[in-house]
Amino acid sequence: MSQANHALITRFYQAFQQLDAQAMAACYTDDVLFSDPVFGQLRGQDAVDMWRMLTSRAKDFTLTFDQVQADAQRGSAHWVATYVFSQTGAIVVNDIQARFVFRDGKICEHHDHFDVWRWSRQALGIKGVLLGWTPLVKNAIRAQAEKGLKAFQARG
Repeated sequence: MSQANHALITRFYQAFQQLDAQAMAACYTDDVLFSDPVFGQLRGQDAVDMWRMLTSRAKDFTLTFDQVQADAQRGSAHWVATYVFSQTGAIVVNDIQARFVFRDGKICEHHDHFDVWRWSRQALGIKGVLLGWTPLVKNAIRAQAEKGLKAFQARG
């Protein structure tokens, strides 16, 4: 099972490299739990829609991944996404550690961890440098991400 789960993580990130949200979603259970510092916790279709939104808006996007590990229940990977942040036009290099939980041959939990202050310094410029570490800005980033996802979902 560890080889199959290793291959599942690899397939997920290869699909991400191709900006193929449908192939990414096929790696998830219907009730997947996703979490990261920007979007917080998303379940099921909300997690899939987040990937659909991000892949459809990606500009100058590249992704590398390595350190894929998996056993029968859990897995992990390291990945780096480089892209232009659409709201500011700034280039962001986001270095992320991912953890996974598997069920029935699919990913049922996906938790991404990264330094929000580092991300905000790149994405938001001076505002991120000065305030990106504060709960106020972290909450504003999360609120903006939630608003963007809801607007994307409303468009269908």
